[in-house]
Amino acid sequence: MGRVICLVMGYVFGLFQTGYLYGKMNHIDIRNYGSGNSGTTNALRVMGKKAGLIVFAGDFLKTVFACLAARIIFKGSPDTDLYVLYAGLGVVLGHNFPCYLNFKGGKGIASMAGILVSMDWRVTLVCASLFLGAVIITRYVSLGSILVVISFFIQILVYGAHGTFTVSADHLMEFYAVAFVLMAMAIWRHKTNIKRLLSGTENKLWGGKKN
Repeated sequence: MGRVICLVMGYVFGLFQTGYLYGKMNHIDIRNYGSGNSGTTNALRVMGKKAGLIVFAGDFLKTVFACLAARIIFKGSPDTDLYVLYAGLGVVLGHNFPCYLNFKGGKGIASMAGILVSMDWRVTLVCASLFLGAVIITRYVSLGSILVVISFFIQILVYGAHGTFTVSADHLMEFYAVAFVLMAMAIWRHKTNIKRLLSGTENKLWGGKKN
């Protein structure tokens, strides 16, 4: 029941589609422009830097608040971090597949950033450094995002094995499974980006497309 509560609570938080709502305030449906998703990168490209920052902040904070709520509700449980991760998964599901927008949302990377912050500062530091390094060097946000979610999963495995997280031994494999689902879903949501990266036609954050 605790897992269901966290998933449902997270999904409700995830329904706050910052990109879509901000776009509507500016009289556009962000999903009809650019890449067609309502996430940070598309908001940045279509509506500018201010929009990108606002959308990132909204999608990031909704995850932080959902994970914090789960941590408060299940404080003292031997599986607190497992419940936090379920809440984060719920947010990503709500963000990616909002029921009131025909299940057409974003890719969940800003929401994933909220999960990182809610889990462990070391995971956050490594992932942030990896993302910034990849984007600065290649100018591909999608590549940085994919590397981040892979790094997130690997670190969950490493720190989980060392007892860093509040997860009982009986549920450690379940903890890993939830983290794997988050990684796999993020990679799947970037499948078209991966094809463009392989073909050399992916959009760069600045400087246009690579020829």
